[in-house]
Amino acid sequence: MHILFIIDPLTTLAAYKDTSVSMMRALIKRGHTISVCEMPDLYVQEGQVRTQALPIDIATDADLHAADWWSPTAEAHTQPLSAFSAVVMRKDPPFDLEYAYATHLLDQAQAQGAQVFNQGSAIRNHPEKLSILEFPQFTAPTMVSRKMAHLHRFYAQHKDVVAKPLDGMGGESVFRLRPDEVNLNVILETLTDNEAETIMIQRYIPAISEGDKRVIIINGKVVPYSLARIPLAGETRGNLAAGGRGVAQPLTDNDRKIAESLAPILSARGLFVVGLDIIGNQLTEINVTSPTCFVEIAEQSDFHVPDFFAQELEQVVQSRN
Repeated sequence: MHILFIIDPLTTLAAYKDTSVSMMRALIKRGHTISVCEMPDLYVQEGQVRTQALPIDIATDADLHAADWWSPTAEAHTQPLSAFSAVVMRKDPPFDLEYAYATHLLDQAQAQGAQVFNQGSAIRNHPEKLSILEFPQFTAPTMVSRKMAHLHRFYAQHKDVVAKPLDGMGGESVFRLRPDEVNLNVILETLTDNEAETIMIQRYIPAISEGDKRVIIINGKVVPYSLARIPLAGETRGNLAAGGRGVAQPLTDNDRKIAESLAPILSARGLFVVGLDIIGNQLTEINVTSPTCFVEIAEQSDFHVPDFFAQELEQVVQSRN
């Protein structure tokens, strides 16, 4: 197979821990060819969705800490997305208008025969924080609003809450508002840009001290280990980007219940790779753009997530041909 990855610039990736890189390496190991492009490389000409793609290789013994961890195997060339065996969308957030436009192009490419993972419409229809609202049986009390009166009322009811923007990633701009928070007004005014932007506010979950667990679903199948991202001392965010420490651990019964409940629903909607975030017993986020933690789980357990991804991608592509 020849697989196209739509990805952030290769020079910006920390290859030794990057999930997309681990996916590519697993596919190369199985004899497949990899090309890469960036989201701005997508375009439409004469109704056909095309891209300027660069074929690359990653040597088995590549130093993933070095700048030259990859090498081109040919010149970049223009191809329709439908010419590839599979198109893997792995552009990181933020999910802005340009990202939304790209998902529409992916839908058009799919209509022209491209096999896209995750599908454009599925990414677009599942904003990563708002998607949990569909599954209130698994979530902590949550409010979504831009109105100060609404947010103050929720805070007054629950006393200890977490407020965050809807388009953040990696723990960016996530605030814990404790009882008698003296900066309540300025934090909410800043997050909402004085009621111009909608945010999410949730009851604080004390189990964050035990980790913000990432549970991975691939092709509707649940990976048996999570990565518990444990906050630094004095921190309320477990995100690895915020300094959290990742610890792989077997799924709890509740983790599995949530994941197995959502897996067939999300898979049927065109979401091939999903990352659920679970704190304690409660679902806090559904990640669909570029879910991570493959490398950490593979390194700390007996389950090689990148190999499983490659195997499942092969199975789906071959079954459709």
